[in-house]
Amino acid sequence: MGLRGPHRMGIANGIRKQAKKIAIGERHTSAWAQSLKEAAEELPPPPLHRLEKDGLDVSMAWAIIGIFGILFLAAVYLMSLILIPITLAVVVGMILGMAAEKLGKMGVPRLANAFMLSSAVALVIFLLINSLADPLMTLANEGPAFAERTINRVMPYLERIRWLHITPATFESGSMSIGALLENTGNVLHVVTSSLTPALVQGMIFFAALLFFLAGRVNLRKTIIMTFRTRTQRLAAIRVINAVEQVLGFYFATASLIYVGLGVVMTVIAYAGGLSAPVLWGFFAFLSSFIPYLGITLMTLAVAVAGILTHDGILIGLMPAAAFFTVHLLMENLIFPAVMGRRLEINPFVVFLAILFWTWMWGAVGAMLALPLSLIVMTIIDELLIEEKPQPQLPK
Repeated sequence: MGLRGPHRMGIANGIRKQAKKIAIGERHTSAWAQSLKEAAEELPPPPLHRLEKDGLDVSMAWAIIGIFGILFLAAVYLMSLILIPITLAVVVGMILGMAAEKLGKMGVPRLANAFMLSSAVALVIFLLINSLADPLMTLANEGPAFAERTINRVMPYLERIRWLHITPATFESGSMSIGALLENTGNVLHVVTSSLTPALVQGMIFFAALLFFLAGRVNLRKTIIMTFRTRTQRLAAIRVINAVEQVLGFYFATASLIYVGLGVVMTVIAYAGGLSAPVLWGFFAFLSSFIPYLGITLMTLAVAVAGILTHDGILIGLMPAAAFFTVHLLMENLIFPAVMGRRLEINPFVVFLAILFWTWMWGAVGAMLALPLSLIVMTIIDELLIEEKPQPQLPK
């Protein structure tokens, strides 16, 4: 009576194991062993069970991934009221990670450490708002006169473009008149006022999230590390977390000092160039520098327009913008690489796409978060893909 399939395969596997032991010298070779070895060589190889996937299966898999990706992006967009302040708090908390580490080594308790750092952030924001309040009020009060001066200054250039069909009468009646512009300004102020409540809510969420993140930073690190099972994975998690905090802390500490200098220079340029509210121009220069490429472009255009509207001659009006662009170019291409080195370089095209994406998702705050989020992703990829890295040792 013949053996069935499973029994036959079991005998065949047994024959292979015995032959392998004989081949490596675990048993003494005999006539029986030699015949067993020959029988093993004559047996057919075990069947390989391979799951073949056709093009439809692959397409379905990618379609499911794409659907979940779209749903994830929709959730990020719809939950922006909560996610924006939380993400900003996490990024700021990681930037302050080096300072928190030094305060911890000095013996400062974690809760006091978190309260001190979050209070310092709140104090800096309050001082900025307080210093910008007067220039913004002056700018709001001079809005009608500024709009009239702008129309009178730009009108000669608009009249040369005949296909626009714009004449001085265009701004005297209709939707382009001064009255209509002032009415629209009131509507804009109403929109800004109605947006204050969500902004205040987001500010409260930001400070609360920053305080709790800094207070539970060490425990959160331990939780993330211990979620991995193997020693190698835990070492990789330690390396990645330390690298992200070091990169963010070093980059933004150095960049803040450089861009503060740029803001001071811009304040001097605005004052010497006759622009109104020079302190405001300096603050905008500092803030826009954290948005690569797009920030410097918008800032240069704004200074150029303000200079043309302030002065009668075009060349004199463009001098503040030219001076600011030259100073910014020197800082970005000489001072910044000399201080930062080459280890924090990011592909400009990737940064540009990140700025466009996060600006589309979260507006101006997203544009400012694009660079730190790109640095985080770049650091994680760099630490995980490059194998020859100094390995931290876990405590025994």
